[in-house]
Amino acid sequence: MTARTDTIDGPAARPAARPASADQPFQPLDYGLYVLTVIAWSASWFAIELQVGSGVSNEVNLVWRFAIATLLMFAWAGFSGRRLRFPISDHLRFAALGVLIFSSNFLFFYYGAGYLVSGLLSVVFSLASVINMLLGALVMRERPSPRILAGGLIGFAGIALMFFPEIAAHGLSGGTMTGLLLCVCGTLSFCAGNLVSASNQRRALPLVSTSAWGMLYGTLWSGFLAFLLGKPFIIDPSVSYLGSLVFLAVISTVMAFAAYLTLLGRIGAARAGYATVIFPVFALLISTALEGYAWTVYAILGLAFVAAGNVLVIRGGKR
Repeated sequence: MTARTDTIDGPAARPAARPASADQPFQPLDYGLYVLTVIAWSASWFAIELQVGSGVSNEVNLVWRFAIATLLMFAWAGFSGRRLRFPISDHLRFAALGVLIFSSNFLFFYYGAGYLVSGLLSVVFSLASVINMLLGALVMRERPSPRILAGGLIGFAGIALMFFPEIAAHGLSGGTMTGLLLCVCGTLSFCAGNLVSASNQRRALPLVSTSAWGMLYGTLWSGFLAFLLGKPFIIDPSVSYLGSLVFLAVISTVMAFAAYLTLLGRIGAARAGYATVIFPVFALLISTALEGYAWTVYAILGLAFVAAGNVLVIRGGKR
């Protein structure tokens, strides 16, 4: 999971091939970048499940994950010649970005993973595209288009359909409802962080550098929470834990981030945004194969509604 953005900074982040256009057909590199992004984001949810069941606290899991990712992001920024020195006022923005996106967002989802299969986590998070548009309209005091409103209603209806059988069976006090609320909080935190990211971009702050600093502050905040709660800073030496940690830090965070940014520059934000429609499908297929997720009529209809809602919002938000 990474903050969605519509711009790319610096010459190293811009492919020399061609500018973004909604009219140009996909090239082989575009397909490769798209596949990498979707696979990395789809599988990341199951990797989170492996982390949660390891015995390492969620706060400490985030410390290890983003400590690795932070080092890689600073290396990327440094080797590509991006600016790394900023005034204190900008660092306050980076700290807000880190707390919202690179700590609280993930922390809610890690706790949510204790109640829900990984595929359902991804479905709730996919509504970030809907919430982003609605929050953006609220902050800018602009009335969202009818298409965006319709997409939002359809998307939320899809979530209700997917979770209805469990909630109907166990009530609002059941574990499923707890997991859903945690994931909603995580998505809201992510979307609030996106507003901070958009503000940074309007100030022409370089995206890779600001993300590197944001990850550092997010890591420090997770470490502070772990210390405050008395969580031991341990690591699980098992292959599944270490493998999931490397996957989440290197592939899901840094490589997918780089692939998505490059994709934005090549095909534009609107078409790149369709990854949020695709990855929940693959995440649920992974849950079906590895976690025994059972499909129901409600689940199929709900997923179709969520995908349709995202498509309407993305198309309604195109410029």
